[in-house]
Amino acid sequence: MAIQTAETAPAGAQVPARSEAVLGPALKDAFCTGLITLGLLGPLVGFETVVRDSGTGIAALGLNYRPALLAIMVAIVTIGRLLLNLTVWSPNRVVKVKAGPGPIAQAAMAIQPAAKPALLAFAILFPAIAAFSLGGLTESRYVIDLGILILTYVMLGWGLNIVVGLAGLLDLGYVAFYAVGAYTYALLATSAPINDFFAGIFGATFWANWAFWFCLPLAGVFAGLWGMILGFPVLRLRGDYLAIVTLAFGEIIRLVLINWVDFTGGGAGIASIPRATFFGIPFNASEDGFAALFGLEFNPMHRIIFLYFVILALALITAFATTRLRMLPVGRAWEALREDEIACRSLGINTTNTKLTAFATGAMFGGFAGSFFAVRAGFVSPESFTFDVSAMILAIVVLGGMGSQIGVAVSAAVMMGGMEMLRNLGFLKQFFGDDFDPSLYRMLLFGFAMVVIMVWKPRGLVSGRDPTIFLKERKSVSGSLVKEGHG
Repeated sequence: MAIQTAETAPAGAQVPARSEAVLGPALKDAFCTGLITLGLLGPLVGFETVVRDSGTGIAALGLNYRPALLAIMVAIVTIGRLLLNLTVWSPNRVVKVKAGPGPIAQAAMAIQPAAKPALLAFAILFPAIAAFSLGGLTESRYVIDLGILILTYVMLGWGLNIVVGLAGLLDLGYVAFYAVGAYTYALLATSAPINDFFAGIFGATFWANWAFWFCLPLAGVFAGLWGMILGFPVLRLRGDYLAIVTLAFGEIIRLVLINWVDFTGGGAGIASIPRATFFGIPFNASEDGFAALFGLEFNPMHRIIFLYFVILALALITAFATTRLRMLPVGRAWEALREDEIACRSLGINTTNTKLTAFATGAMFGGFAGSFFAVRAGFVSPESFTFDVSAMILAIVVLGGMGSQIGVAVSAAVMMGGMEMLRNLGFLKQFFGDDFDPSLYRMLLFGFAMVVIMVWKPRGLVSGRDPTIFLKERKSVSGSLVKEGHG
């Protein structure tokens, strides 16, 4: 008699696993995990460097010991590992095989048509909601700045989603294109010869008022060009090898920015970057300013709100372009390349052009976001374009669901907004002491959240996909029917 397994069982059947002793191995594994955690977190959490008075008038560096905090974190990891071994990872767990979307996925697919317009309406009305709920424009500065940060990472996530989610090319150096866009705008906007040229024709303030609008498309073009330059050496690479090369490319760009001092300013960066204007109208208190022109009382928040709508428009353009490109032959070629490169070649698709277009298109949107970052901050330096930014953007794409636009947006809002909200958790000092700063543990909590989501939703928050092409009726494709991360 054949034994029924998860592979041979019909859809919806419950497959009993082989009965094994669970508690002993689970306790042993949890104990070993606790020891490993103790070894890793011991020097990082158990010790805290402090500045002490040595009694001679010279400050000395000392150590504070925090055994209680270390014990709490080790206990959390050990107990969590034990619970996982007894439940999710238990060999005696009954495996339920299903070939379709679950109840949560079905509910998400049902509300998806209404969710997109609702999210768009919320994004448009967000500044008004923030100002109304907090009692004024000035009081809402922090919340609107947070919205700008989230939308910037949403745009970066959608740009990387073209390379990773649609074309299946693992890119760990996406921050390089972000840096190219930022430095393109910074260098052109602060260029004295360009400013003098336009000043002799249109007036002294012309270039400062219009630099952003002229440089924004140029930043995307230059970043797309660098995407093609990166694409040529990696045409025959895939998987881990491609990831290593793109990681090296990102580090090369950062090192060039640091060491080419005469051109980029080195580690000091570029400051005094002209601010964005309302299509040539500056946001200042002069008679020619935005407030005076429209009969408003001058408020610095006018510029912040305008920047919010600029990045919202750029993000929506990225989403619209990605959605339309998926329906074109180049988008179908990206998805074919993602699923199987050999089959893609056998269909007569030019994989060289396909990879180059994916890298160039994704890099172009990264350049747009970089130009916006430079005009928002007014200052750029190599420290703003480290590998951590690439890792964050890639994590947003993977956790949201590779290939899913709405998933990337939700993931960026949860991750970036959640990490910033940690700064407001001052009540935790009642449990961990007055010296406890929640913001210092945001990366630890971020990693923990990644582990939880990957265990709970290995294909991302939004695993279902809308098909690019369909016959008669569009039906969402469940993530359980396709490769992990694809759809």
